[in-house]
Amino acid sequence: MGLGRGQSPLLMALLLLLACLQTGMSLERISYVPQLSSATLAGRLTQSTFTLEQPRGQFSHPSISDSDAIWLVVAHSNATQKFTAPQNVEDTPVPADFPQGGYYLTLRASRALYPGGPPSNQLRVLRVGNDTHCSPRTRGCNRPLPGPGPYRVKFLVMSDRGPMAETEWSSETRLQQGRIFFLPSCPTRLWHPLAPSAKVLQAAPGPQTAGTVVIIAILSVLLAVLLAALLTLLIFTWYDTCGSTPISGPGELVFVRQYDTHHMSRPSAVGGS
Repeated sequence: MGLGRGQSPLLMALLLLLACLQTGMSLERISYVPQLSSATLAGRLTQSTFTLEQPRGQFSHPSISDSDAIWLVVAHSNATQKFTAPQNVEDTPVPADFPQGGYYLTLRASRALYPGGPPSNQLRVLRVGNDTHCSPRTRGCNRPLPGPGPYRVKFLVMSDRGPMAETEWSSETRLQQGRIFFLPSCPTRLWHPLAPSAKVLQAAPGPQTAGTVVIIAILSVLLAVLLAALLTLLIFTWYDTCGSTPISGPGELVFVRQYDTHHMSRPSAVGGS
């Protein structure tokens, strides 16, 4: 009896390990690799989002039901090896766990949203990192990605009993980065939000373009015309004010009248007398 009691904890540990191994081995592998959307799609890659093609018709296996949840697993490229599928929904990692854990689950859906059949004219894509309003601690939150990456993704199918199936990991995805550069005549550093890589550029000094010369010439002519008009207005105002002012003291007008004195009148008349 003593030997049996001593072996019971070891036996239970072995049974738990076997159950975990069976759970991991029962995960069906779907031979599908998530792909980025078409290169012609605007906003395919930004500084905090990227766009995937929908996995249409990839979850038609009989073991997958319409009620099973299909999650998108987002992981740092160097964290895919340590990814462990959660055994229930309550253990689903959220974006707040991303810095430490290296992965989280988002964009919960069902296979009814990914039907098969011929492609239609409707655009069917998944934009990762497109929700700026949800809390990073909310399960399934699709928060903007925190950095340039690289990232890898895959789809995980989960039922109430645990994980059921998973796709292959995608290739590495790197987001756009800003570029710091300098204008030729301005030392201020500018940040370009949609540049493909982070680089510091120093623009070489060079001659001004023809458009710049034309603009400067037009502005110079307009400034000269404005100054000439202002000067003409000042001269006209000053002349009008001076021409209308009487030569007198305040409150009195002085008129100068010409007259002849007695000793200077008619010299011929004096000679006659």
